[in-house]
Amino acid sequence: MMPLPHATMYISKYREFVKHEAVKNKSQWKTMGPAKVAVPSPNDFLQKHSKEPKLAPRCLHALFTEKKEEDGKKLLPLSVPQRTYRPVIRIKKNFIIKNAVAVIRGVPKKPRPFCVDTRQGDKYPLEPSGLVPKYINKKNYGVTPKYVTQRNEEIKREEEEYEASVLEQLKKKAMKILSDEERTNILKALKKNWEEINHAYQGLPVLTDTRYKKIHKEELELKLKQLEHDIAAIEKHKNIYIADV
Repeated sequence: MMPLPHATMYISKYREFVKHEAVKNKSQWKTMGPAKVAVPSPNDFLQKHSKEPKLAPRCLHALFTEKKEEDGKKLLPLSVPQRTYRPVIRIKKNFIIKNAVAVIRGVPKKPRPFCVDTRQGDKYPLEPSGLVPKYINKKNYGVTPKYVTQRNEEIKREEEEYEASVLEQLKKKAMKILSDEERTNILKALKKNWEEINHAYQGLPVLTDTRYKKIHKEELELKLKQLEHDIAAIEKHKNIYIADV
């Protein structure tokens, strides 16, 4: 038997180009050692006020005019100082000695009081804790506030005004004494009314077998009792006072 011919493998024509591009762009950020950049010269170091903005140079004419004006304003020196002249005395101070003396003569700083409430040592300031009698030692402690006194005065004044108005009304509604003529007329009218009711009461039937008869009899008895009480009170008291309602 004859062997079969070997099939050739397909090879792209862009194979070499792809390999070259892959190697070219691979790990560009990986370098050996420091970056290869230009090193600054030691002579070009950062100087003072080098980064501040520089103003443009002024012209000579302006400088000359300003100097002339300043020379014109200057006064000639006098041989005798003025009366208002006060010489400036400059004294050199040693601040180290001054601070040391202030510390030595100063009052020592008092330690801040704390309150410890647990065995672990948890502490907090004593003054705002409420354990120190702070408000009792105040000058105005126990003094009635002004607004309370003003309110009490207003309440007292209102009560006095109310009592005065009540007394005035009572005076207006004062009782008046009943005259003898009116007293006799009232007695006659009460007795006449009693006789009429008594006549009606005497005319009631002996047998009160219905509810209406019982109620009517009780009403007449109550009226008779009330009239007898009023007649007895008027006959007993000579002076009777009546209130104006």
